[in-house]
Amino acid sequence: MSVTAAEGFVAAGCHAGVKRRRYDMALLATDDGKPVPAAAVFTQNKFFAPPVDVSRSRLQANGGRASAVIVNSGNANAGTGPAGKADAEAMCAAAGEALGVSAEHVLVCSTGIIGTPLPIEKILAATPKLAKKLSKEGGEDAARGILTTDHKSKEVLVEGPGFTLGGMAKGCGMIAPNMATMLAFLTTDAAVEAEEMQAILRDASDRTFNTLNVDGATSTNDTVILLASGRRGRPDLAAFANAVHKACEDLTLQMARDAEGMTKMVELRVTGAASDAEARAAAKNIAENNLVKCSWYGGDPYWGRLLAAAGSSGVAFEAEKTSVSYGGITVSRAGTNFDHDADAVAAHMKQERIEIEVALGLGQGSARVVGIDLGPGYIKENSKTS
Repeated sequence: MSVTAAEGFVAAGCHAGVKRRRYDMALLATDDGKPVPAAAVFTQNKFFAPPVDVSRSRLQANGGRASAVIVNSGNANAGTGPAGKADAEAMCAAAGEALGVSAEHVLVCSTGIIGTPLPIEKILAATPKLAKKLSKEGGEDAARGILTTDHKSKEVLVEGPGFTLGGMAKGCGMIAPNMATMLAFLTTDAAVEAEEMQAILRDASDRTFNTLNVDGATSTNDTVILLASGRRGRPDLAAFANAVHKACEDLTLQMARDAEGMTKMVELRVTGAASDAEARAAAKNIAENNLVKCSWYGGDPYWGRLLAAAGSSGVAFEAEKTSVSYGGITVSRAGTNFDHDADAVAAHMKQERIEIEVALGLGQGSARVVGIDLGPGYIKENSKTS
């Protein structure tokens, strides 16, 4: 019950009929219906879905307060125009009525296929039933209700000094820096103001969710929401920020491990760049390069592909100052081969988690990206999605 582990929260999940058989709706709410401080980070895609517009507008209008979040999976309600926004508003209204709270304090999220109208009648019919199922034990069902092509639920629990932080997330494809086709919901019983949480959540997202790059695609619906009941009083703010970061990091790695077709998870670091921004640009270009990703799938330490991707990323680059290492073993220096223990590198490449550093030798800039390989599983999944 990770997302309901903190005092003051209940949740539920159900099958409404958006999908054929699996759970496709979730509801997260305060146990007394009262609005609590809320913070959120949304997609940076300008082609954002109506639920993003509705939730963002609500938080701006009410000063960062929420009593509940209603979610459907299987349909993103994106690319659906004014009708899609009306459907998102209707979901908030239905949840508010079922819970006896103001619709202005209900947030909404959707995830799934783009460009298809919501089966709104099924969703509205299921909402009262979903509200009646709300319980402290409903976190696991809620975590199931938000999944799309995920193979497993993603939950996290962090016990801080004097507070609890729990969460759930979904996401395994269409994932790039600046979040992804991912939703994440965090709850805490710490007493933290919305403005404080917003800064903490933004920083944690930048260092975790925004480092994950599965396929270079930034979704229309990305949303991370943090709610605080305040039931256990004021926390040490630094300890709370560390807990939020820890929870987001855990969920990020769970998404990476569950990525569509994934067989290798790669922690890629670009160091020695002219600036952090240039390091991020180089890391992104490397992690999204299909030749690089295929070499990861094959367990091939093909450092030339890494440097080629870095060199074409538009950042400052001088081959004679570079070096590349796999698992801490240098395989290339000054833009050419470097004598190394090939057996040790091969053994590292067989692991599920690979560590790579590309050092540019030009400055102090650095960046980290979590990427995955590219193999038949990803192609199979995404050739039939729509």
